Amino acid sequence: MDKIQKSTKTARGTVTCDNTTMHLLKANDFVAASIREKMTEKNILLINITSSAGSGKTTLLQETARRIGGKVNMKVLVGDLETERDADRIRETGVDALQIVTGGICHLEAQMVWQAMENLNLEGVELLIIENVGNLVCPASFDLGEDYRVTLIATTEGDDKPKKYPRMFLTSEMMLVSKVDLLEHLPFSVEAVVADARDVNPNIKVLEVSSTKNMGIDAWCEWLLEKVKEKQNTKKEVTA
Repeated sequence: MDKIQKSTKTARGTVTCDNTTMHLLKANDFVAASIREKMTEKNILLINITSSAGSGKTTLLQETARRIGGKVNMKVLVGDLETERDADRIRETGVDALQIVTGGICHLEAQMVWQAMENLNLEGVELLIIENVGNLVCPASFDLGEDYRVTLIATTEGDDKPKKYPRMFLTSEMMLVSKVDLLEHLPFSVEAVVADARDVNPNIKVLEVSSTKNMGIDAWCEWLLEKVKEKQNTKKEVTA
């Protein structure tokens, strides 16, 4: 069964007026569908990582690249309003990364990703990860053609975010509770944030991670490798 397009999902208890959101995002979804088709043709797993600013996306990707960069051919697209700092940090691990500078736009859109991919050699790539702009609001509405959307929620930002920003968690397949090494110092409840996230999206998968203290990173990398393998096997089944 085909997935429901992310931009058309609505959290429980919300009302869409005259499908305005669907009309505004129709062009984006058209490009997203083209990206999804291209990723299927090239047999590339596409992951869209989202979070608020400072939740640890880049540090997670650095550690991910160190762990599995030698096991799969992976590349990264990084979205930020300005600078190439995050792409530089990822390139230091030996993994190719391309910065998308939005020039003030608070999210990535499918056409930005499409243009970036035209400047990235995707031959032989098995895993392409998009690090979205740090924002829990706007990126939730823009499907980028990803196979999976993964949202980080840091222990430093409070455990009330899933109910305050429901669309982001509704449209995510996984939530990573990051910076869990700081739990003993913060008034953050993992149980509360998981309960709220699953009230919004009962199917969301949850992992607790700390990129700096090596907590949960193995499980995260194993999940990625498993999904890469599933994508490869799907392609084999289709061509068999």
